[in-house]
Amino acid sequence: MKQYFEKMDPLGKPLSPKQLESMKDNLAQAEELMKRIDAEQDRIQNFGVPADKIHERGEMTVWERIEYLVDPGTFCPLHTIFDPENEESGSTGVVDGLARINGRWCVLIGFNNKWMAGAWIAGQAENNLRVTDIAKILNVPLVWLVNCSGVKLPEQEKVYANRRGQGTCFFRHAELEQMGIPVVAGIYGTNPAGGGYQSISPTILLAHKKANMAVGGGGIVSGMSPKGSFDEASAEEIINATRHFKSVPPGSVKIHYDATGFFSAVFDEETQVLDAIKDYMADLPAYNPRFFRVSEPAQPKFAPEEIASIIPMNKKRTYDFEQVLARVVDDSEHMEFRPGYGPEIYTGLVKINGFLMGAIGNRQGFLPDYPEYTNEYMGVGGKLYRQGLIKMSEFVTLCARDKVPIIWFQDTTGIDVGDTAEKAELLGLGQSLIYSIENTNLPMMLVVLRKGTAAAHYVLGGPTANNNNAFTLGTPATEINVMHGETAAVASYARRLVKEKDAGKPLQPVIDKMNEMVKHYDLTSEPFYCAKKGFVDEVVRFGDIRKYLVAFTSCIYQNPRSICPKHHMILPRIIRSQIVKGLERPQGKE
Repeated sequence: MKQYFEKMDPLGKPLSPKQLESMKDNLAQAEELMKRIDAEQDRIQNFGVPADKIHERGEMTVWERIEYLVDPGTFCPLHTIFDPENEESGSTGVVDGLARINGRWCVLIGFNNKWMAGAWIAGQAENNLRVTDIAKILNVPLVWLVNCSGVKLPEQEKVYANRRGQGTCFFRHAELEQMGIPVVAGIYGTNPAGGGYQSISPTILLAHKKANMAVGGGGIVSGMSPKGSFDEASAEEIINATRHFKSVPPGSVKIHYDATGFFSAVFDEETQVLDAIKDYMADLPAYNPRFFRVSEPAQPKFAPEEIASIIPMNKKRTYDFEQVLARVVDDSEHMEFRPGYGPEIYTGLVKINGFLMGAIGNRQGFLPDYPEYTNEYMGVGGKLYRQGLIKMSEFVTLCARDKVPIIWFQDTTGIDVGDTAEKAELLGLGQSLIYSIENTNLPMMLVVLRKGTAAAHYVLGGPTANNNNAFTLGTPATEINVMHGETAAVASYARRLVKEKDAGKPLQPVIDKMNEMVKHYDLTSEPFYCAKKGFVDEVVRFGDIRKYLVAFTSCIYQNPRSICPKHHMILPRIIRSQIVKGLERPQGKE
């Protein structure tokens, strides 16, 4: 299959000095947004117990544990400023991302021991469930750094119960294990109650000598026989019991290594626990990359950092999507599927780290003589039309047949609307694409380059595709909303304007409300808000997109559940059908 994969079609071109110069302000705007996110990440890392105090206890912070554990340069953080419940720390109390440990890719997550000794806090359950979903979709190990003091008791109603409460994570661990996906845990500190189940639910338990895990901690055990009220005598009993359980906590190494044998191994030093995780990771199933690579890995011919000089922060300006793609794929090469058909959408095969991937993205700009079902208006890139929707359904279906995972690049203003569009079946074709995606059983990821708008945000591989979308990246230019704020204001207040005008009343009060709505949309659609609320799993600089693509692709091809041999693939042959031309026909005699 060398004729298909080793040398694909060239993609992209160098940026001119004029374009680089004209986009300097654009770079500055993008960097200003990212510095705001950097500052929030720093604030979260410095919140709670100072690192010096942690060190005085002989402990490492969770960030230090991760740095020691992960192969240098491979950690791709996710959910760094995720805080869906507005917790007082401004975080979910865990740190997670894709990581390579001792040559094996995994999803890594650890409790932040600087805040409430790693307690369950508001929003954490949702974060943890997202992490188990990523491991499930990518079929890679889940590695936990457990240091969990149990429920933040004053706010138990935000943590404990509900269908997606913290205990759901333990069922997810069992689900992963039944799928053959191991959960490996390094266990530190005191882990009572929920922390006990956090410790016992993984597959392999590797403990520090001071670690313990128990159904209930000392405080719970001390108060097991309340009289319905407290007095001085009961307070003295609690004091004595608490002192005892502080010196001899339930579920220590003496119990769970010497007696139950739940701990697979116990170590004197914190780093030895991490070394043991590395050893176990080396033993886990993983194909040699050569098994699936279609060519040797290669860097793009053009720097990924140049994307910030291509994508305008101004959402009304257009750009060349292929120029973006050329800066994230191997050797800046591709094989486009159905060029010319559905011109608002790019579909094609690319290589990431030597592995074959499908790519789908919104093109921008005017589309003359399109869509084909009307001459009443001209098509514009970013919007979806009949041909584009059909092409995407065809492409994802063929990718599913050939077991080629998909990366979506989204910058959409929605799906074409109006009776003409309805007659062209766009409502049905949008849902058909959703059906096609659900039918693939393929791992996918999404990069919201700029706009994620209306139903197009769903159908273009959005995070709502829970069984396929492993995670979603945002950029400094990301904006996610049901429609643009100005459009929403018109839709909400147009009739009110007519009513006030006909009644001879002043329009300014309504105009003020319209402007308030526009401002609200701006505040609740921008990248920082999207990352805080989890609309995206992380906001990254344009130049870091390729790093996440490499991690995602490497995870997928580490131990895939199903394989299509390269020489059995049909999609490359459809794209390059002209390669096999057949023999020349003999000329007939005159």
